Amino acid sequence: MSNFLDAINNICSNPVTELKQHFSGLNRMNDKGKNLEIYIQDVFSNSINEKQNKIRDKNIDDTFSYLGNQNNPPDLMLKGGDAIEVKKLTLEASSLQLNSSHPKDKLHNNDARITDTCRNCEEWDIKDLIYVIGVTPADEKLKHLWMVYGDCYAAEESVYKRINNKIKSGIEEISDVEFESTKELGRVNSVDPLGITYLRIRGMWGIANPMKVYSNIYSPKKDSEFNLAALVTTDKYNSFPKESKFTIEKNVDIDIADVEIKDPNNPAKLMKSKLITYSL
Repeated sequence: MSNFLDAINNICSNPVTELKQHFSGLNRMNDKGKNLEIYIQDVFSNSINEKQNKIRDKNIDDTFSYLGNQNNPPDLMLKGGDAIEVKKLTLEASSLQLNSSHPKDKLHNNDARITDTCRNCEEWDIKDLIYVIGVTPADEKLKHLWMVYGDCYAAEESVYKRINNKIKSGIEEISDVEFESTKELGRVNSVDPLGITYLRIRGMWGIANPMKVYSNIYSPKKDSEFNLAALVTTDKYNSFPKESKFTIEKNVDIDIADVEIKDPNNPAKLMKSKLITYSL
């Protein structure tokens, strides 16, 4: 069963920065908007250099229980493992645009934004969530890759739901407004005298780039062709199979450091974590 550490080891053992050129050489679908997501599929399914689509398809089937779409989280789910959200940036200083889906520390089966297919693809209740953020400028060259667990990066679900609920209740309290609850923030109906106009209220969530959030513990090497940084709590790191930990720890090109980061739910508290880095 593939995991976070196996994926990092695959990236560092078979580094690929020219995504467009790489996929052209493998005769694989070359969709500029999806190259990063396809690469992450390959990284977790150990298919980075697999030339035969039939074998790759089998690897994907063995690795993932769900492949998502653009409109609903997550992008990927590992069988019996974590969920994965892939975000592509063209500028390394850009914030992440999450649209109507608030930041997540974990993925819950009862999340209204996931599809029934995702909800029923395997037996699960709560999954740890990995944010994979790639910086790929217009030339489709992968410059930076962040892999960070949601519980290192985002607060618990109730923090964001509280804001949603406050906005909804505030609108409902406005006199002469016909409010309707939706999967988004809501909708105001019958705005005009004829009752034919409505106002759709949609949250557009964003979160600061990990490069900024964790600048106190990590700075990419400016003269490197490619930089990878991965962040995971020490408890989660210790839960991975011994073989996965042994393989990544013996890789001399990978650095693993013990760090302390602020708890997203209580910044007064520090969480013991592992920062895994690699440069090419």
